[in-house]
Amino acid sequence: MNSIGLLSLVFAVAVILTAVGVELFRRNSLKNNWIDHPNERSSHSQPTPRGAGLVIVLVCLAAYLIISFIVPGYFSWGYLIGAVMVASISWVDDLYSVPFILRLLTHLGAAIAVVSDLGYFESFGLSSESAIQLPVIGALVTIVWIVWVINAYNFMDGIDGIAGIQALVAAAAWTAVSVGTAGMSSFSLVIAGAVLGFILHNWQPARVFMGDVGSAFVGFTFATAPLIWSHERQLSLPSTFIVAALFLWPFMVDSIFTLMRRALNGERLWEAHRKHLYQRLVVNGFSHAFVSVLYGAFAVFSSVAAFVVLFVGGNSARFSLASVLIVSILFVIVIWFKSADSKKLSADQL
Repeated sequence: MNSIGLLSLVFAVAVILTAVGVELFRRNSLKNNWIDHPNERSSHSQPTPRGAGLVIVLVCLAAYLIISFIVPGYFSWGYLIGAVMVASISWVDDLYSVPFILRLLTHLGAAIAVVSDLGYFESFGLSSESAIQLPVIGALVTIVWIVWVINAYNFMDGIDGIAGIQALVAAAAWTAVSVGTAGMSSFSLVIAGAVLGFILHNWQPARVFMGDVGSAFVGFTFATAPLIWSHERQLSLPSTFIVAALFLWPFMVDSIFTLMRRALNGERLWEAHRKHLYQRLVVNGFSHAFVSVLYGAFAVFSSVAAFVVLFVGGNSARFSLASVLIVSILFVIVIWFKSADSKKLSADQL
């Protein structure tokens, strides 16, 4: 079997294992009452099993260990320990609810484990010539990045399909840029397959939810991916951080904008709410499927820009980044004023 056939088989196995595993999880959840009951902050109206992201965790980590055994030098104890820490505290949170500070400390511990093993972002920029060097502060930046992405991904997992489709795009993008590195390309493909298997159950109307265990693990994995990728290639590029952020760009834009707005309003940032841009779209009548596809399309656009930054560079990279920033501003403005107009219309009708 050639390499393409082998990778196709890996992808198919990940899809099937996850799809079957999620269905078994759903049935067991109904039996044990592991149910997410809707409340005033929910975007769903029917009691639904949550925590099915545990299947994604198990499939991906099992695959990671197998790949690490086959591909010399790919294994990272920092990633494995960190992933288990993040998934474990998140699974307990799904079942019993864990204080935010305990979750945050666990996320910090996981990030420190990764940095201790894989290193950190040592520079930032579009090219080596124009890069800003990040000596000791690079470790702090990397830790903050990992903790932020874990929580941002968790914040954004609020409607059917949105976390899955973003993960599918990001995993596909990492697979594409990892061609030639056996470990990362295989693992990224497993993530894509596992996420697709999950989406089959999570698309509107969702029969299961990913839960914190899935969203936090996926966020942690994508936050760590640029470091794993650089470690396997034995090459650290200043644009790696930019590329990693662009693969997750819609989630970054929404979560950062919402966080800043809530901070300015003096709200408690760790409390649940319905003020994300994607939630505003749903509240104003757009379907979960439409909003998820919209965010997925935005992720594809920003990922293409990331490819230009990584493989082309120069003025093309600058133009691509400028395009993403312009589209991001328009994205926020249109959603914001569309929501405001809808609220005004509703008020006038009353």
